[in-house]
Amino acid sequence: MSAPHPPKVAGIDPAVVDAPHTAAPAPARPLSSTPRPTAPGALIQDRLAGMVSDLTTLHELTERLARATDLDTSLQEFLRAGAALVGARRGLIVLEPADRLGPSVTIGLGLGRAELGHIETVPRTATSYGRILDGLPDAEGGCDVLPEPDTDPGVGGYAVPVDPRHREVAARLGYAASYALPLTAEATGRLGAAVWLYDEPAEPSDRQRDLAGLYVGHAAEHLARMLEVERARTRLTAISEELLPSRLPRVPGVQLAARHHTGPHGGGDWYDALPLPEAALGLAVGSVTGSGPGAVAAMGRMRASLRAYAVMEGEDPVAVLSDLELLLRLTEPARSATALFAYCEPARRKILLAGAGHAPPLVVGERRTEYVETSLSAPLGMLSCWEAPSVEIEPAAGETVLLYTDGLLRRTGDAMDRAYARLHAAAAGVPRALREDPAALVDHVLHTLFPDGLAAPGPAGAGGTPYEDVVLLAARFE
Repeated sequence: MSAPHPPKVAGIDPAVVDAPHTAAPAPARPLSSTPRPTAPGALIQDRLAGMVSDLTTLHELTERLARATDLDTSLQEFLRAGAALVGARRGLIVLEPADRLGPSVTIGLGLGRAELGHIETVPRTATSYGRILDGLPDAEGGCDVLPEPDTDPGVGGYAVPVDPRHREVAARLGYAASYALPLTAEATGRLGAAVWLYDEPAEPSDRQRDLAGLYVGHAAEHLARMLEVERARTRLTAISEELLPSRLPRVPGVQLAARHHTGPHGGGDWYDALPLPEAALGLAVGSVTGSGPGAVAAMGRMRASLRAYAVMEGEDPVAVLSDLELLLRLTEPARSATALFAYCEPARRKILLAGAGHAPPLVVGERRTEYVETSLSAPLGMLSCWEAPSVEIEPAAGETVLLYTDGLLRRTGDAMDRAYARLHAAAAGVPRALREDPAALVDHVLHTLFPDGLAAPGPAGAGGTPYEDVVLLAARFE
């Protein structure tokens, strides 16, 4: 009868990562332990079973990492899997790309912000991962064991003395050893370093080291791709923000506030607010179809053109959108767009607006919270000649008019009728004390709709995507 098969991966901690085909973990090897004798007849069978088990587990972990679609999620998954492979409970990864183009981040597993701060006070040359980050000649990673002050030099084969600050931080955080590995990708070079912390003096076994090395090599290539994606998203967001107003104008009789969130794919949602002759104010929101750099560029051209048309004939919103539709049809024949333009006279609290396939404004006040009834109209670029009647509204003193893009509704993941109802409920539920400040009002609405924040991907329901652009423009009339 053959001996029972060993666990699939020595050192896997199911509390850290729950691989479906992974058996109960074997603890990390203590420094003083000696291998158990194995019967010669079972050695080959056990070794083959272990290899198959290791490959299966490695495949599962790499598949799980591949499902991470952003840098932060990838770093978290990498830390969890690495900790399981080397038999550790805690760890951290420091991302410092060698090209110095960023981003530079530190993420911990089982370590809070304060604990990471303590670790960062240790001189980098006193740790294996610090030497990796500094690019020192002997920086190949490995295990650091922190002996007690009265321990003889060379215990476990590791040189002492240990840096006093390192020992102090280790005692405070309760770890006795660490295992560090460099993160290096073929195309980008050094990305950073990862280190896992042991609660007791221990080190990973040879089997754990080999498997962790294979996983880290694969993970580094994935992280390099995610790093490039993150950089592209950052550049696209920066360009999108630069194409929108850097600040809102000050016009007597009205207070303005705006919130804009660009999705990671770079959408074409935009807004504008510009002072017009005779103390008037032009407000606009819109959305261009598509995503990516092309949509962002088209959004910038649309906004610039609308500003010119608004200055020339802003008192006639239908004419403004008609001119915009003609420009879109001639210069962007493959695109369509929705838009809403409002000509406001704050002194008279009067708004004349026209919309092209755009969501209706929402009026929020002490006595009412209701959508403005606008005429049904096709988006720009959908018809050979666009035209729709304008609508006039007169908000009362203290009321706020909310303009927004469809992305705000789709980002909720609900069907459109339910999304409208949720937006109405969020606006109606704004506390009275916050209604005097349009910035506080829009922040309350967004927090109610998206409790986890706009940075977190939302649900992809109702045929939408979880990464919609969001625009919300508020005008409170005094």
